[in-house]
Amino acid sequence: MTAYNIHVIAGDGIGTEVTACGMKILEAAARQHGFDVHFTEHDWGSDYFFRQGRMMPVNGLDTLRAADAIALGAVGHPDIPDHITLHGLLLPIRRGFDQYVNVRPAVLFTGVESPLAGFPPRSIDMVVIRENTEGEYAPVGGFVHHHHAGEVAVQSAVFTRAGCERVIRFAFELAMKRRRRVTSVTKSNAQAYGMVLWDRVFQMTARDFPDVETESLLVDAAAMNFIRRPDSFDVVVASNLFGDILSDVSAIAAGSIGLAASANIDPTRQYPSLFEPVHGSAPDIVGRGIANPLASILSVSMMLEHLGQHEAGRNVEAAVRAVLSEGSVRTPDLGGTSSTSEVRDAVLAKL
Repeated sequence: MTAYNIHVIAGDGIGTEVTACGMKILEAAARQHGFDVHFTEHDWGSDYFFRQGRMMPVNGLDTLRAADAIALGAVGHPDIPDHITLHGLLLPIRRGFDQYVNVRPAVLFTGVESPLAGFPPRSIDMVVIRENTEGEYAPVGGFVHHHHAGEVAVQSAVFTRAGCERVIRFAFELAMKRRRRVTSVTKSNAQAYGMVLWDRVFQMTARDFPDVETESLLVDAAAMNFIRRPDSFDVVVASNLFGDILSDVSAIAAGSIGLAASANIDPTRQYPSLFEPVHGSAPDIVGRGIANPLASILSVSMMLEHLGQHEAGRNVEAAVRAVLSEGSVRTPDLGGTSSTSEVRDAVLAKL
């Protein structure tokens, strides 16, 4: 029997609640489709930081290297600065395992209402491909005259031709399997080096895909059009920062960030890939039992697809669609009163 070693970092806040639901669904899918999953759990995150002074062990990446895939819940705590939590756990994993593609779908499912008027179910169906290892999130910079009145902070974005090309090519290859439209998002009118390089690489890569329609937007125009015409987008490829921001906009346009799943992928499969909901640790609702587990469950669907268990992945997504379509079980972010566990059980029943 095929078996997969899944490393689990539930992390912070509601991450522990929704990840437990996702792993229950993964176990059920494994039983249904004749494969096995073994979980290796890590108590890394903010509680680990309070005990050890760091978000994960020094040898954390070496430990995760044995995984077939990694499931992450959330990172963030109100008593720890965000740059410490993020740079202490998630970003080192993304960079250390060269997970240079971040895939963030946004689908307006049947039974879910968009806050934008006039968009019926399925009219919004896009995926944001975010460059995930360099760009604006590259750890290049520093402080001068630290903590003095004349303090200076330098933050440098790093764009390499190879880094731009590989993520842009991934977007085009994905578009060939979808509706054959790719939108590139930059700010090259103001950022005249890194993003001009991005634009040039996008144009060069597009020549290899003559059947794919292309569009290039400045990020301010893209933000406007994500609201004005979200139904016009298919595959959107953007830098680390712009992809991060725009994927939150697309998630809300599609009904709730509680439905936003994501995958941090090394397409070469040299390293394990990581799957996580987008919504964060949500400290305002921790422990109330009302967190929406569907983003975590949809991340499991993406994980199964990546592992080659395509039928299982499709069935998990179909179960989520069925629960949303019926509309009787839904958490408060979708206008309902159901608990986290009730939504989990409804998905299990559909499986």
